[in-house]
Amino acid sequence: MDSRSPAHRSSQRLLELAHQLRLYRPPASSDKTEEQRIEEVSGKIVSQVGIPESQSPIASDTERFRPKRAAVLICLSEGDGGELGVILTKRSSRLSTHSGEVSLPGGKCEASDKDDAETATREAREEIGLDPSLVNVVTVMEPFLSKYLLRVVPVIGILSNRKAFNPSPNPSEVETVFDAPLEMFLKDENHRSEEREWMGVKYLMHFFCYETKDDKYLIWGLTAWILIKAAMIVFKRPPDFPERIPKFQHPSVVAKDTTMP
Repeated sequence: MDSRSPAHRSSQRLLELAHQLRLYRPPASSDKTEEQRIEEVSGKIVSQVGIPESQSPIASDTERFRPKRAAVLICLSEGDGGELGVILTKRSSRLSTHSGEVSLPGGKCEASDKDDAETATREAREEIGLDPSLVNVVTVMEPFLSKYLLRVVPVIGILSNRKAFNPSPNPSEVETVFDAPLEMFLKDENHRSEEREWMGVKYLMHFFCYETKDDKYLIWGLTAWILIKAAMIVFKRPPDFPERIPKFQHPSVVAKDTTMP
């Protein structure tokens, strides 16, 4: 029998998780400079940024694409029952983009940010009042492509003392702050998916329904993709459903107002 206190056992589990995640290395990226290595052959674009290669026809009304960078914080902590949870937000209905949707705290990189971790923790402080000193940043994941062609870098951090964080959402950006169990993003319960296609790549859009005592939430799109991948890394296993997260890259040339379907 383990005679240690629940708090001590929790602390030990989080220390072991921190050690595991520090050893994680995202897939190798060929994104060495902002100026991508681009080959334009037979009216198609081949971009060498971030995730595996993809192709897209050149639109007639195009402009050189310079991806803006953003970062989100996957803040993990242990709940009272010992489950590993992640802090999520429901965005304000007054926002011009993604209003009312569930997201991870985060936002666009500012010139003063020294790295993605600083972007993610700064945004978390501004959005939900999470003090960066409470978060132990342990690793970063490979970048994802958002609907509006932002390059989004997930940053994983551990909040050892969940009770030390009392959410204070910025009402202009966030309506609600809540925790969801990370492992749910590997389970087929309360999950559905839809097949879509973009840039010649067929992929699955995932949707998760999550209910608390106060509300019901739909977690989907980029947030769902990121959390599926994060759960795979943390729990070291694939999901119970087909993943098929898209493998396309940032295009180097895009039509104005291009978005992902």
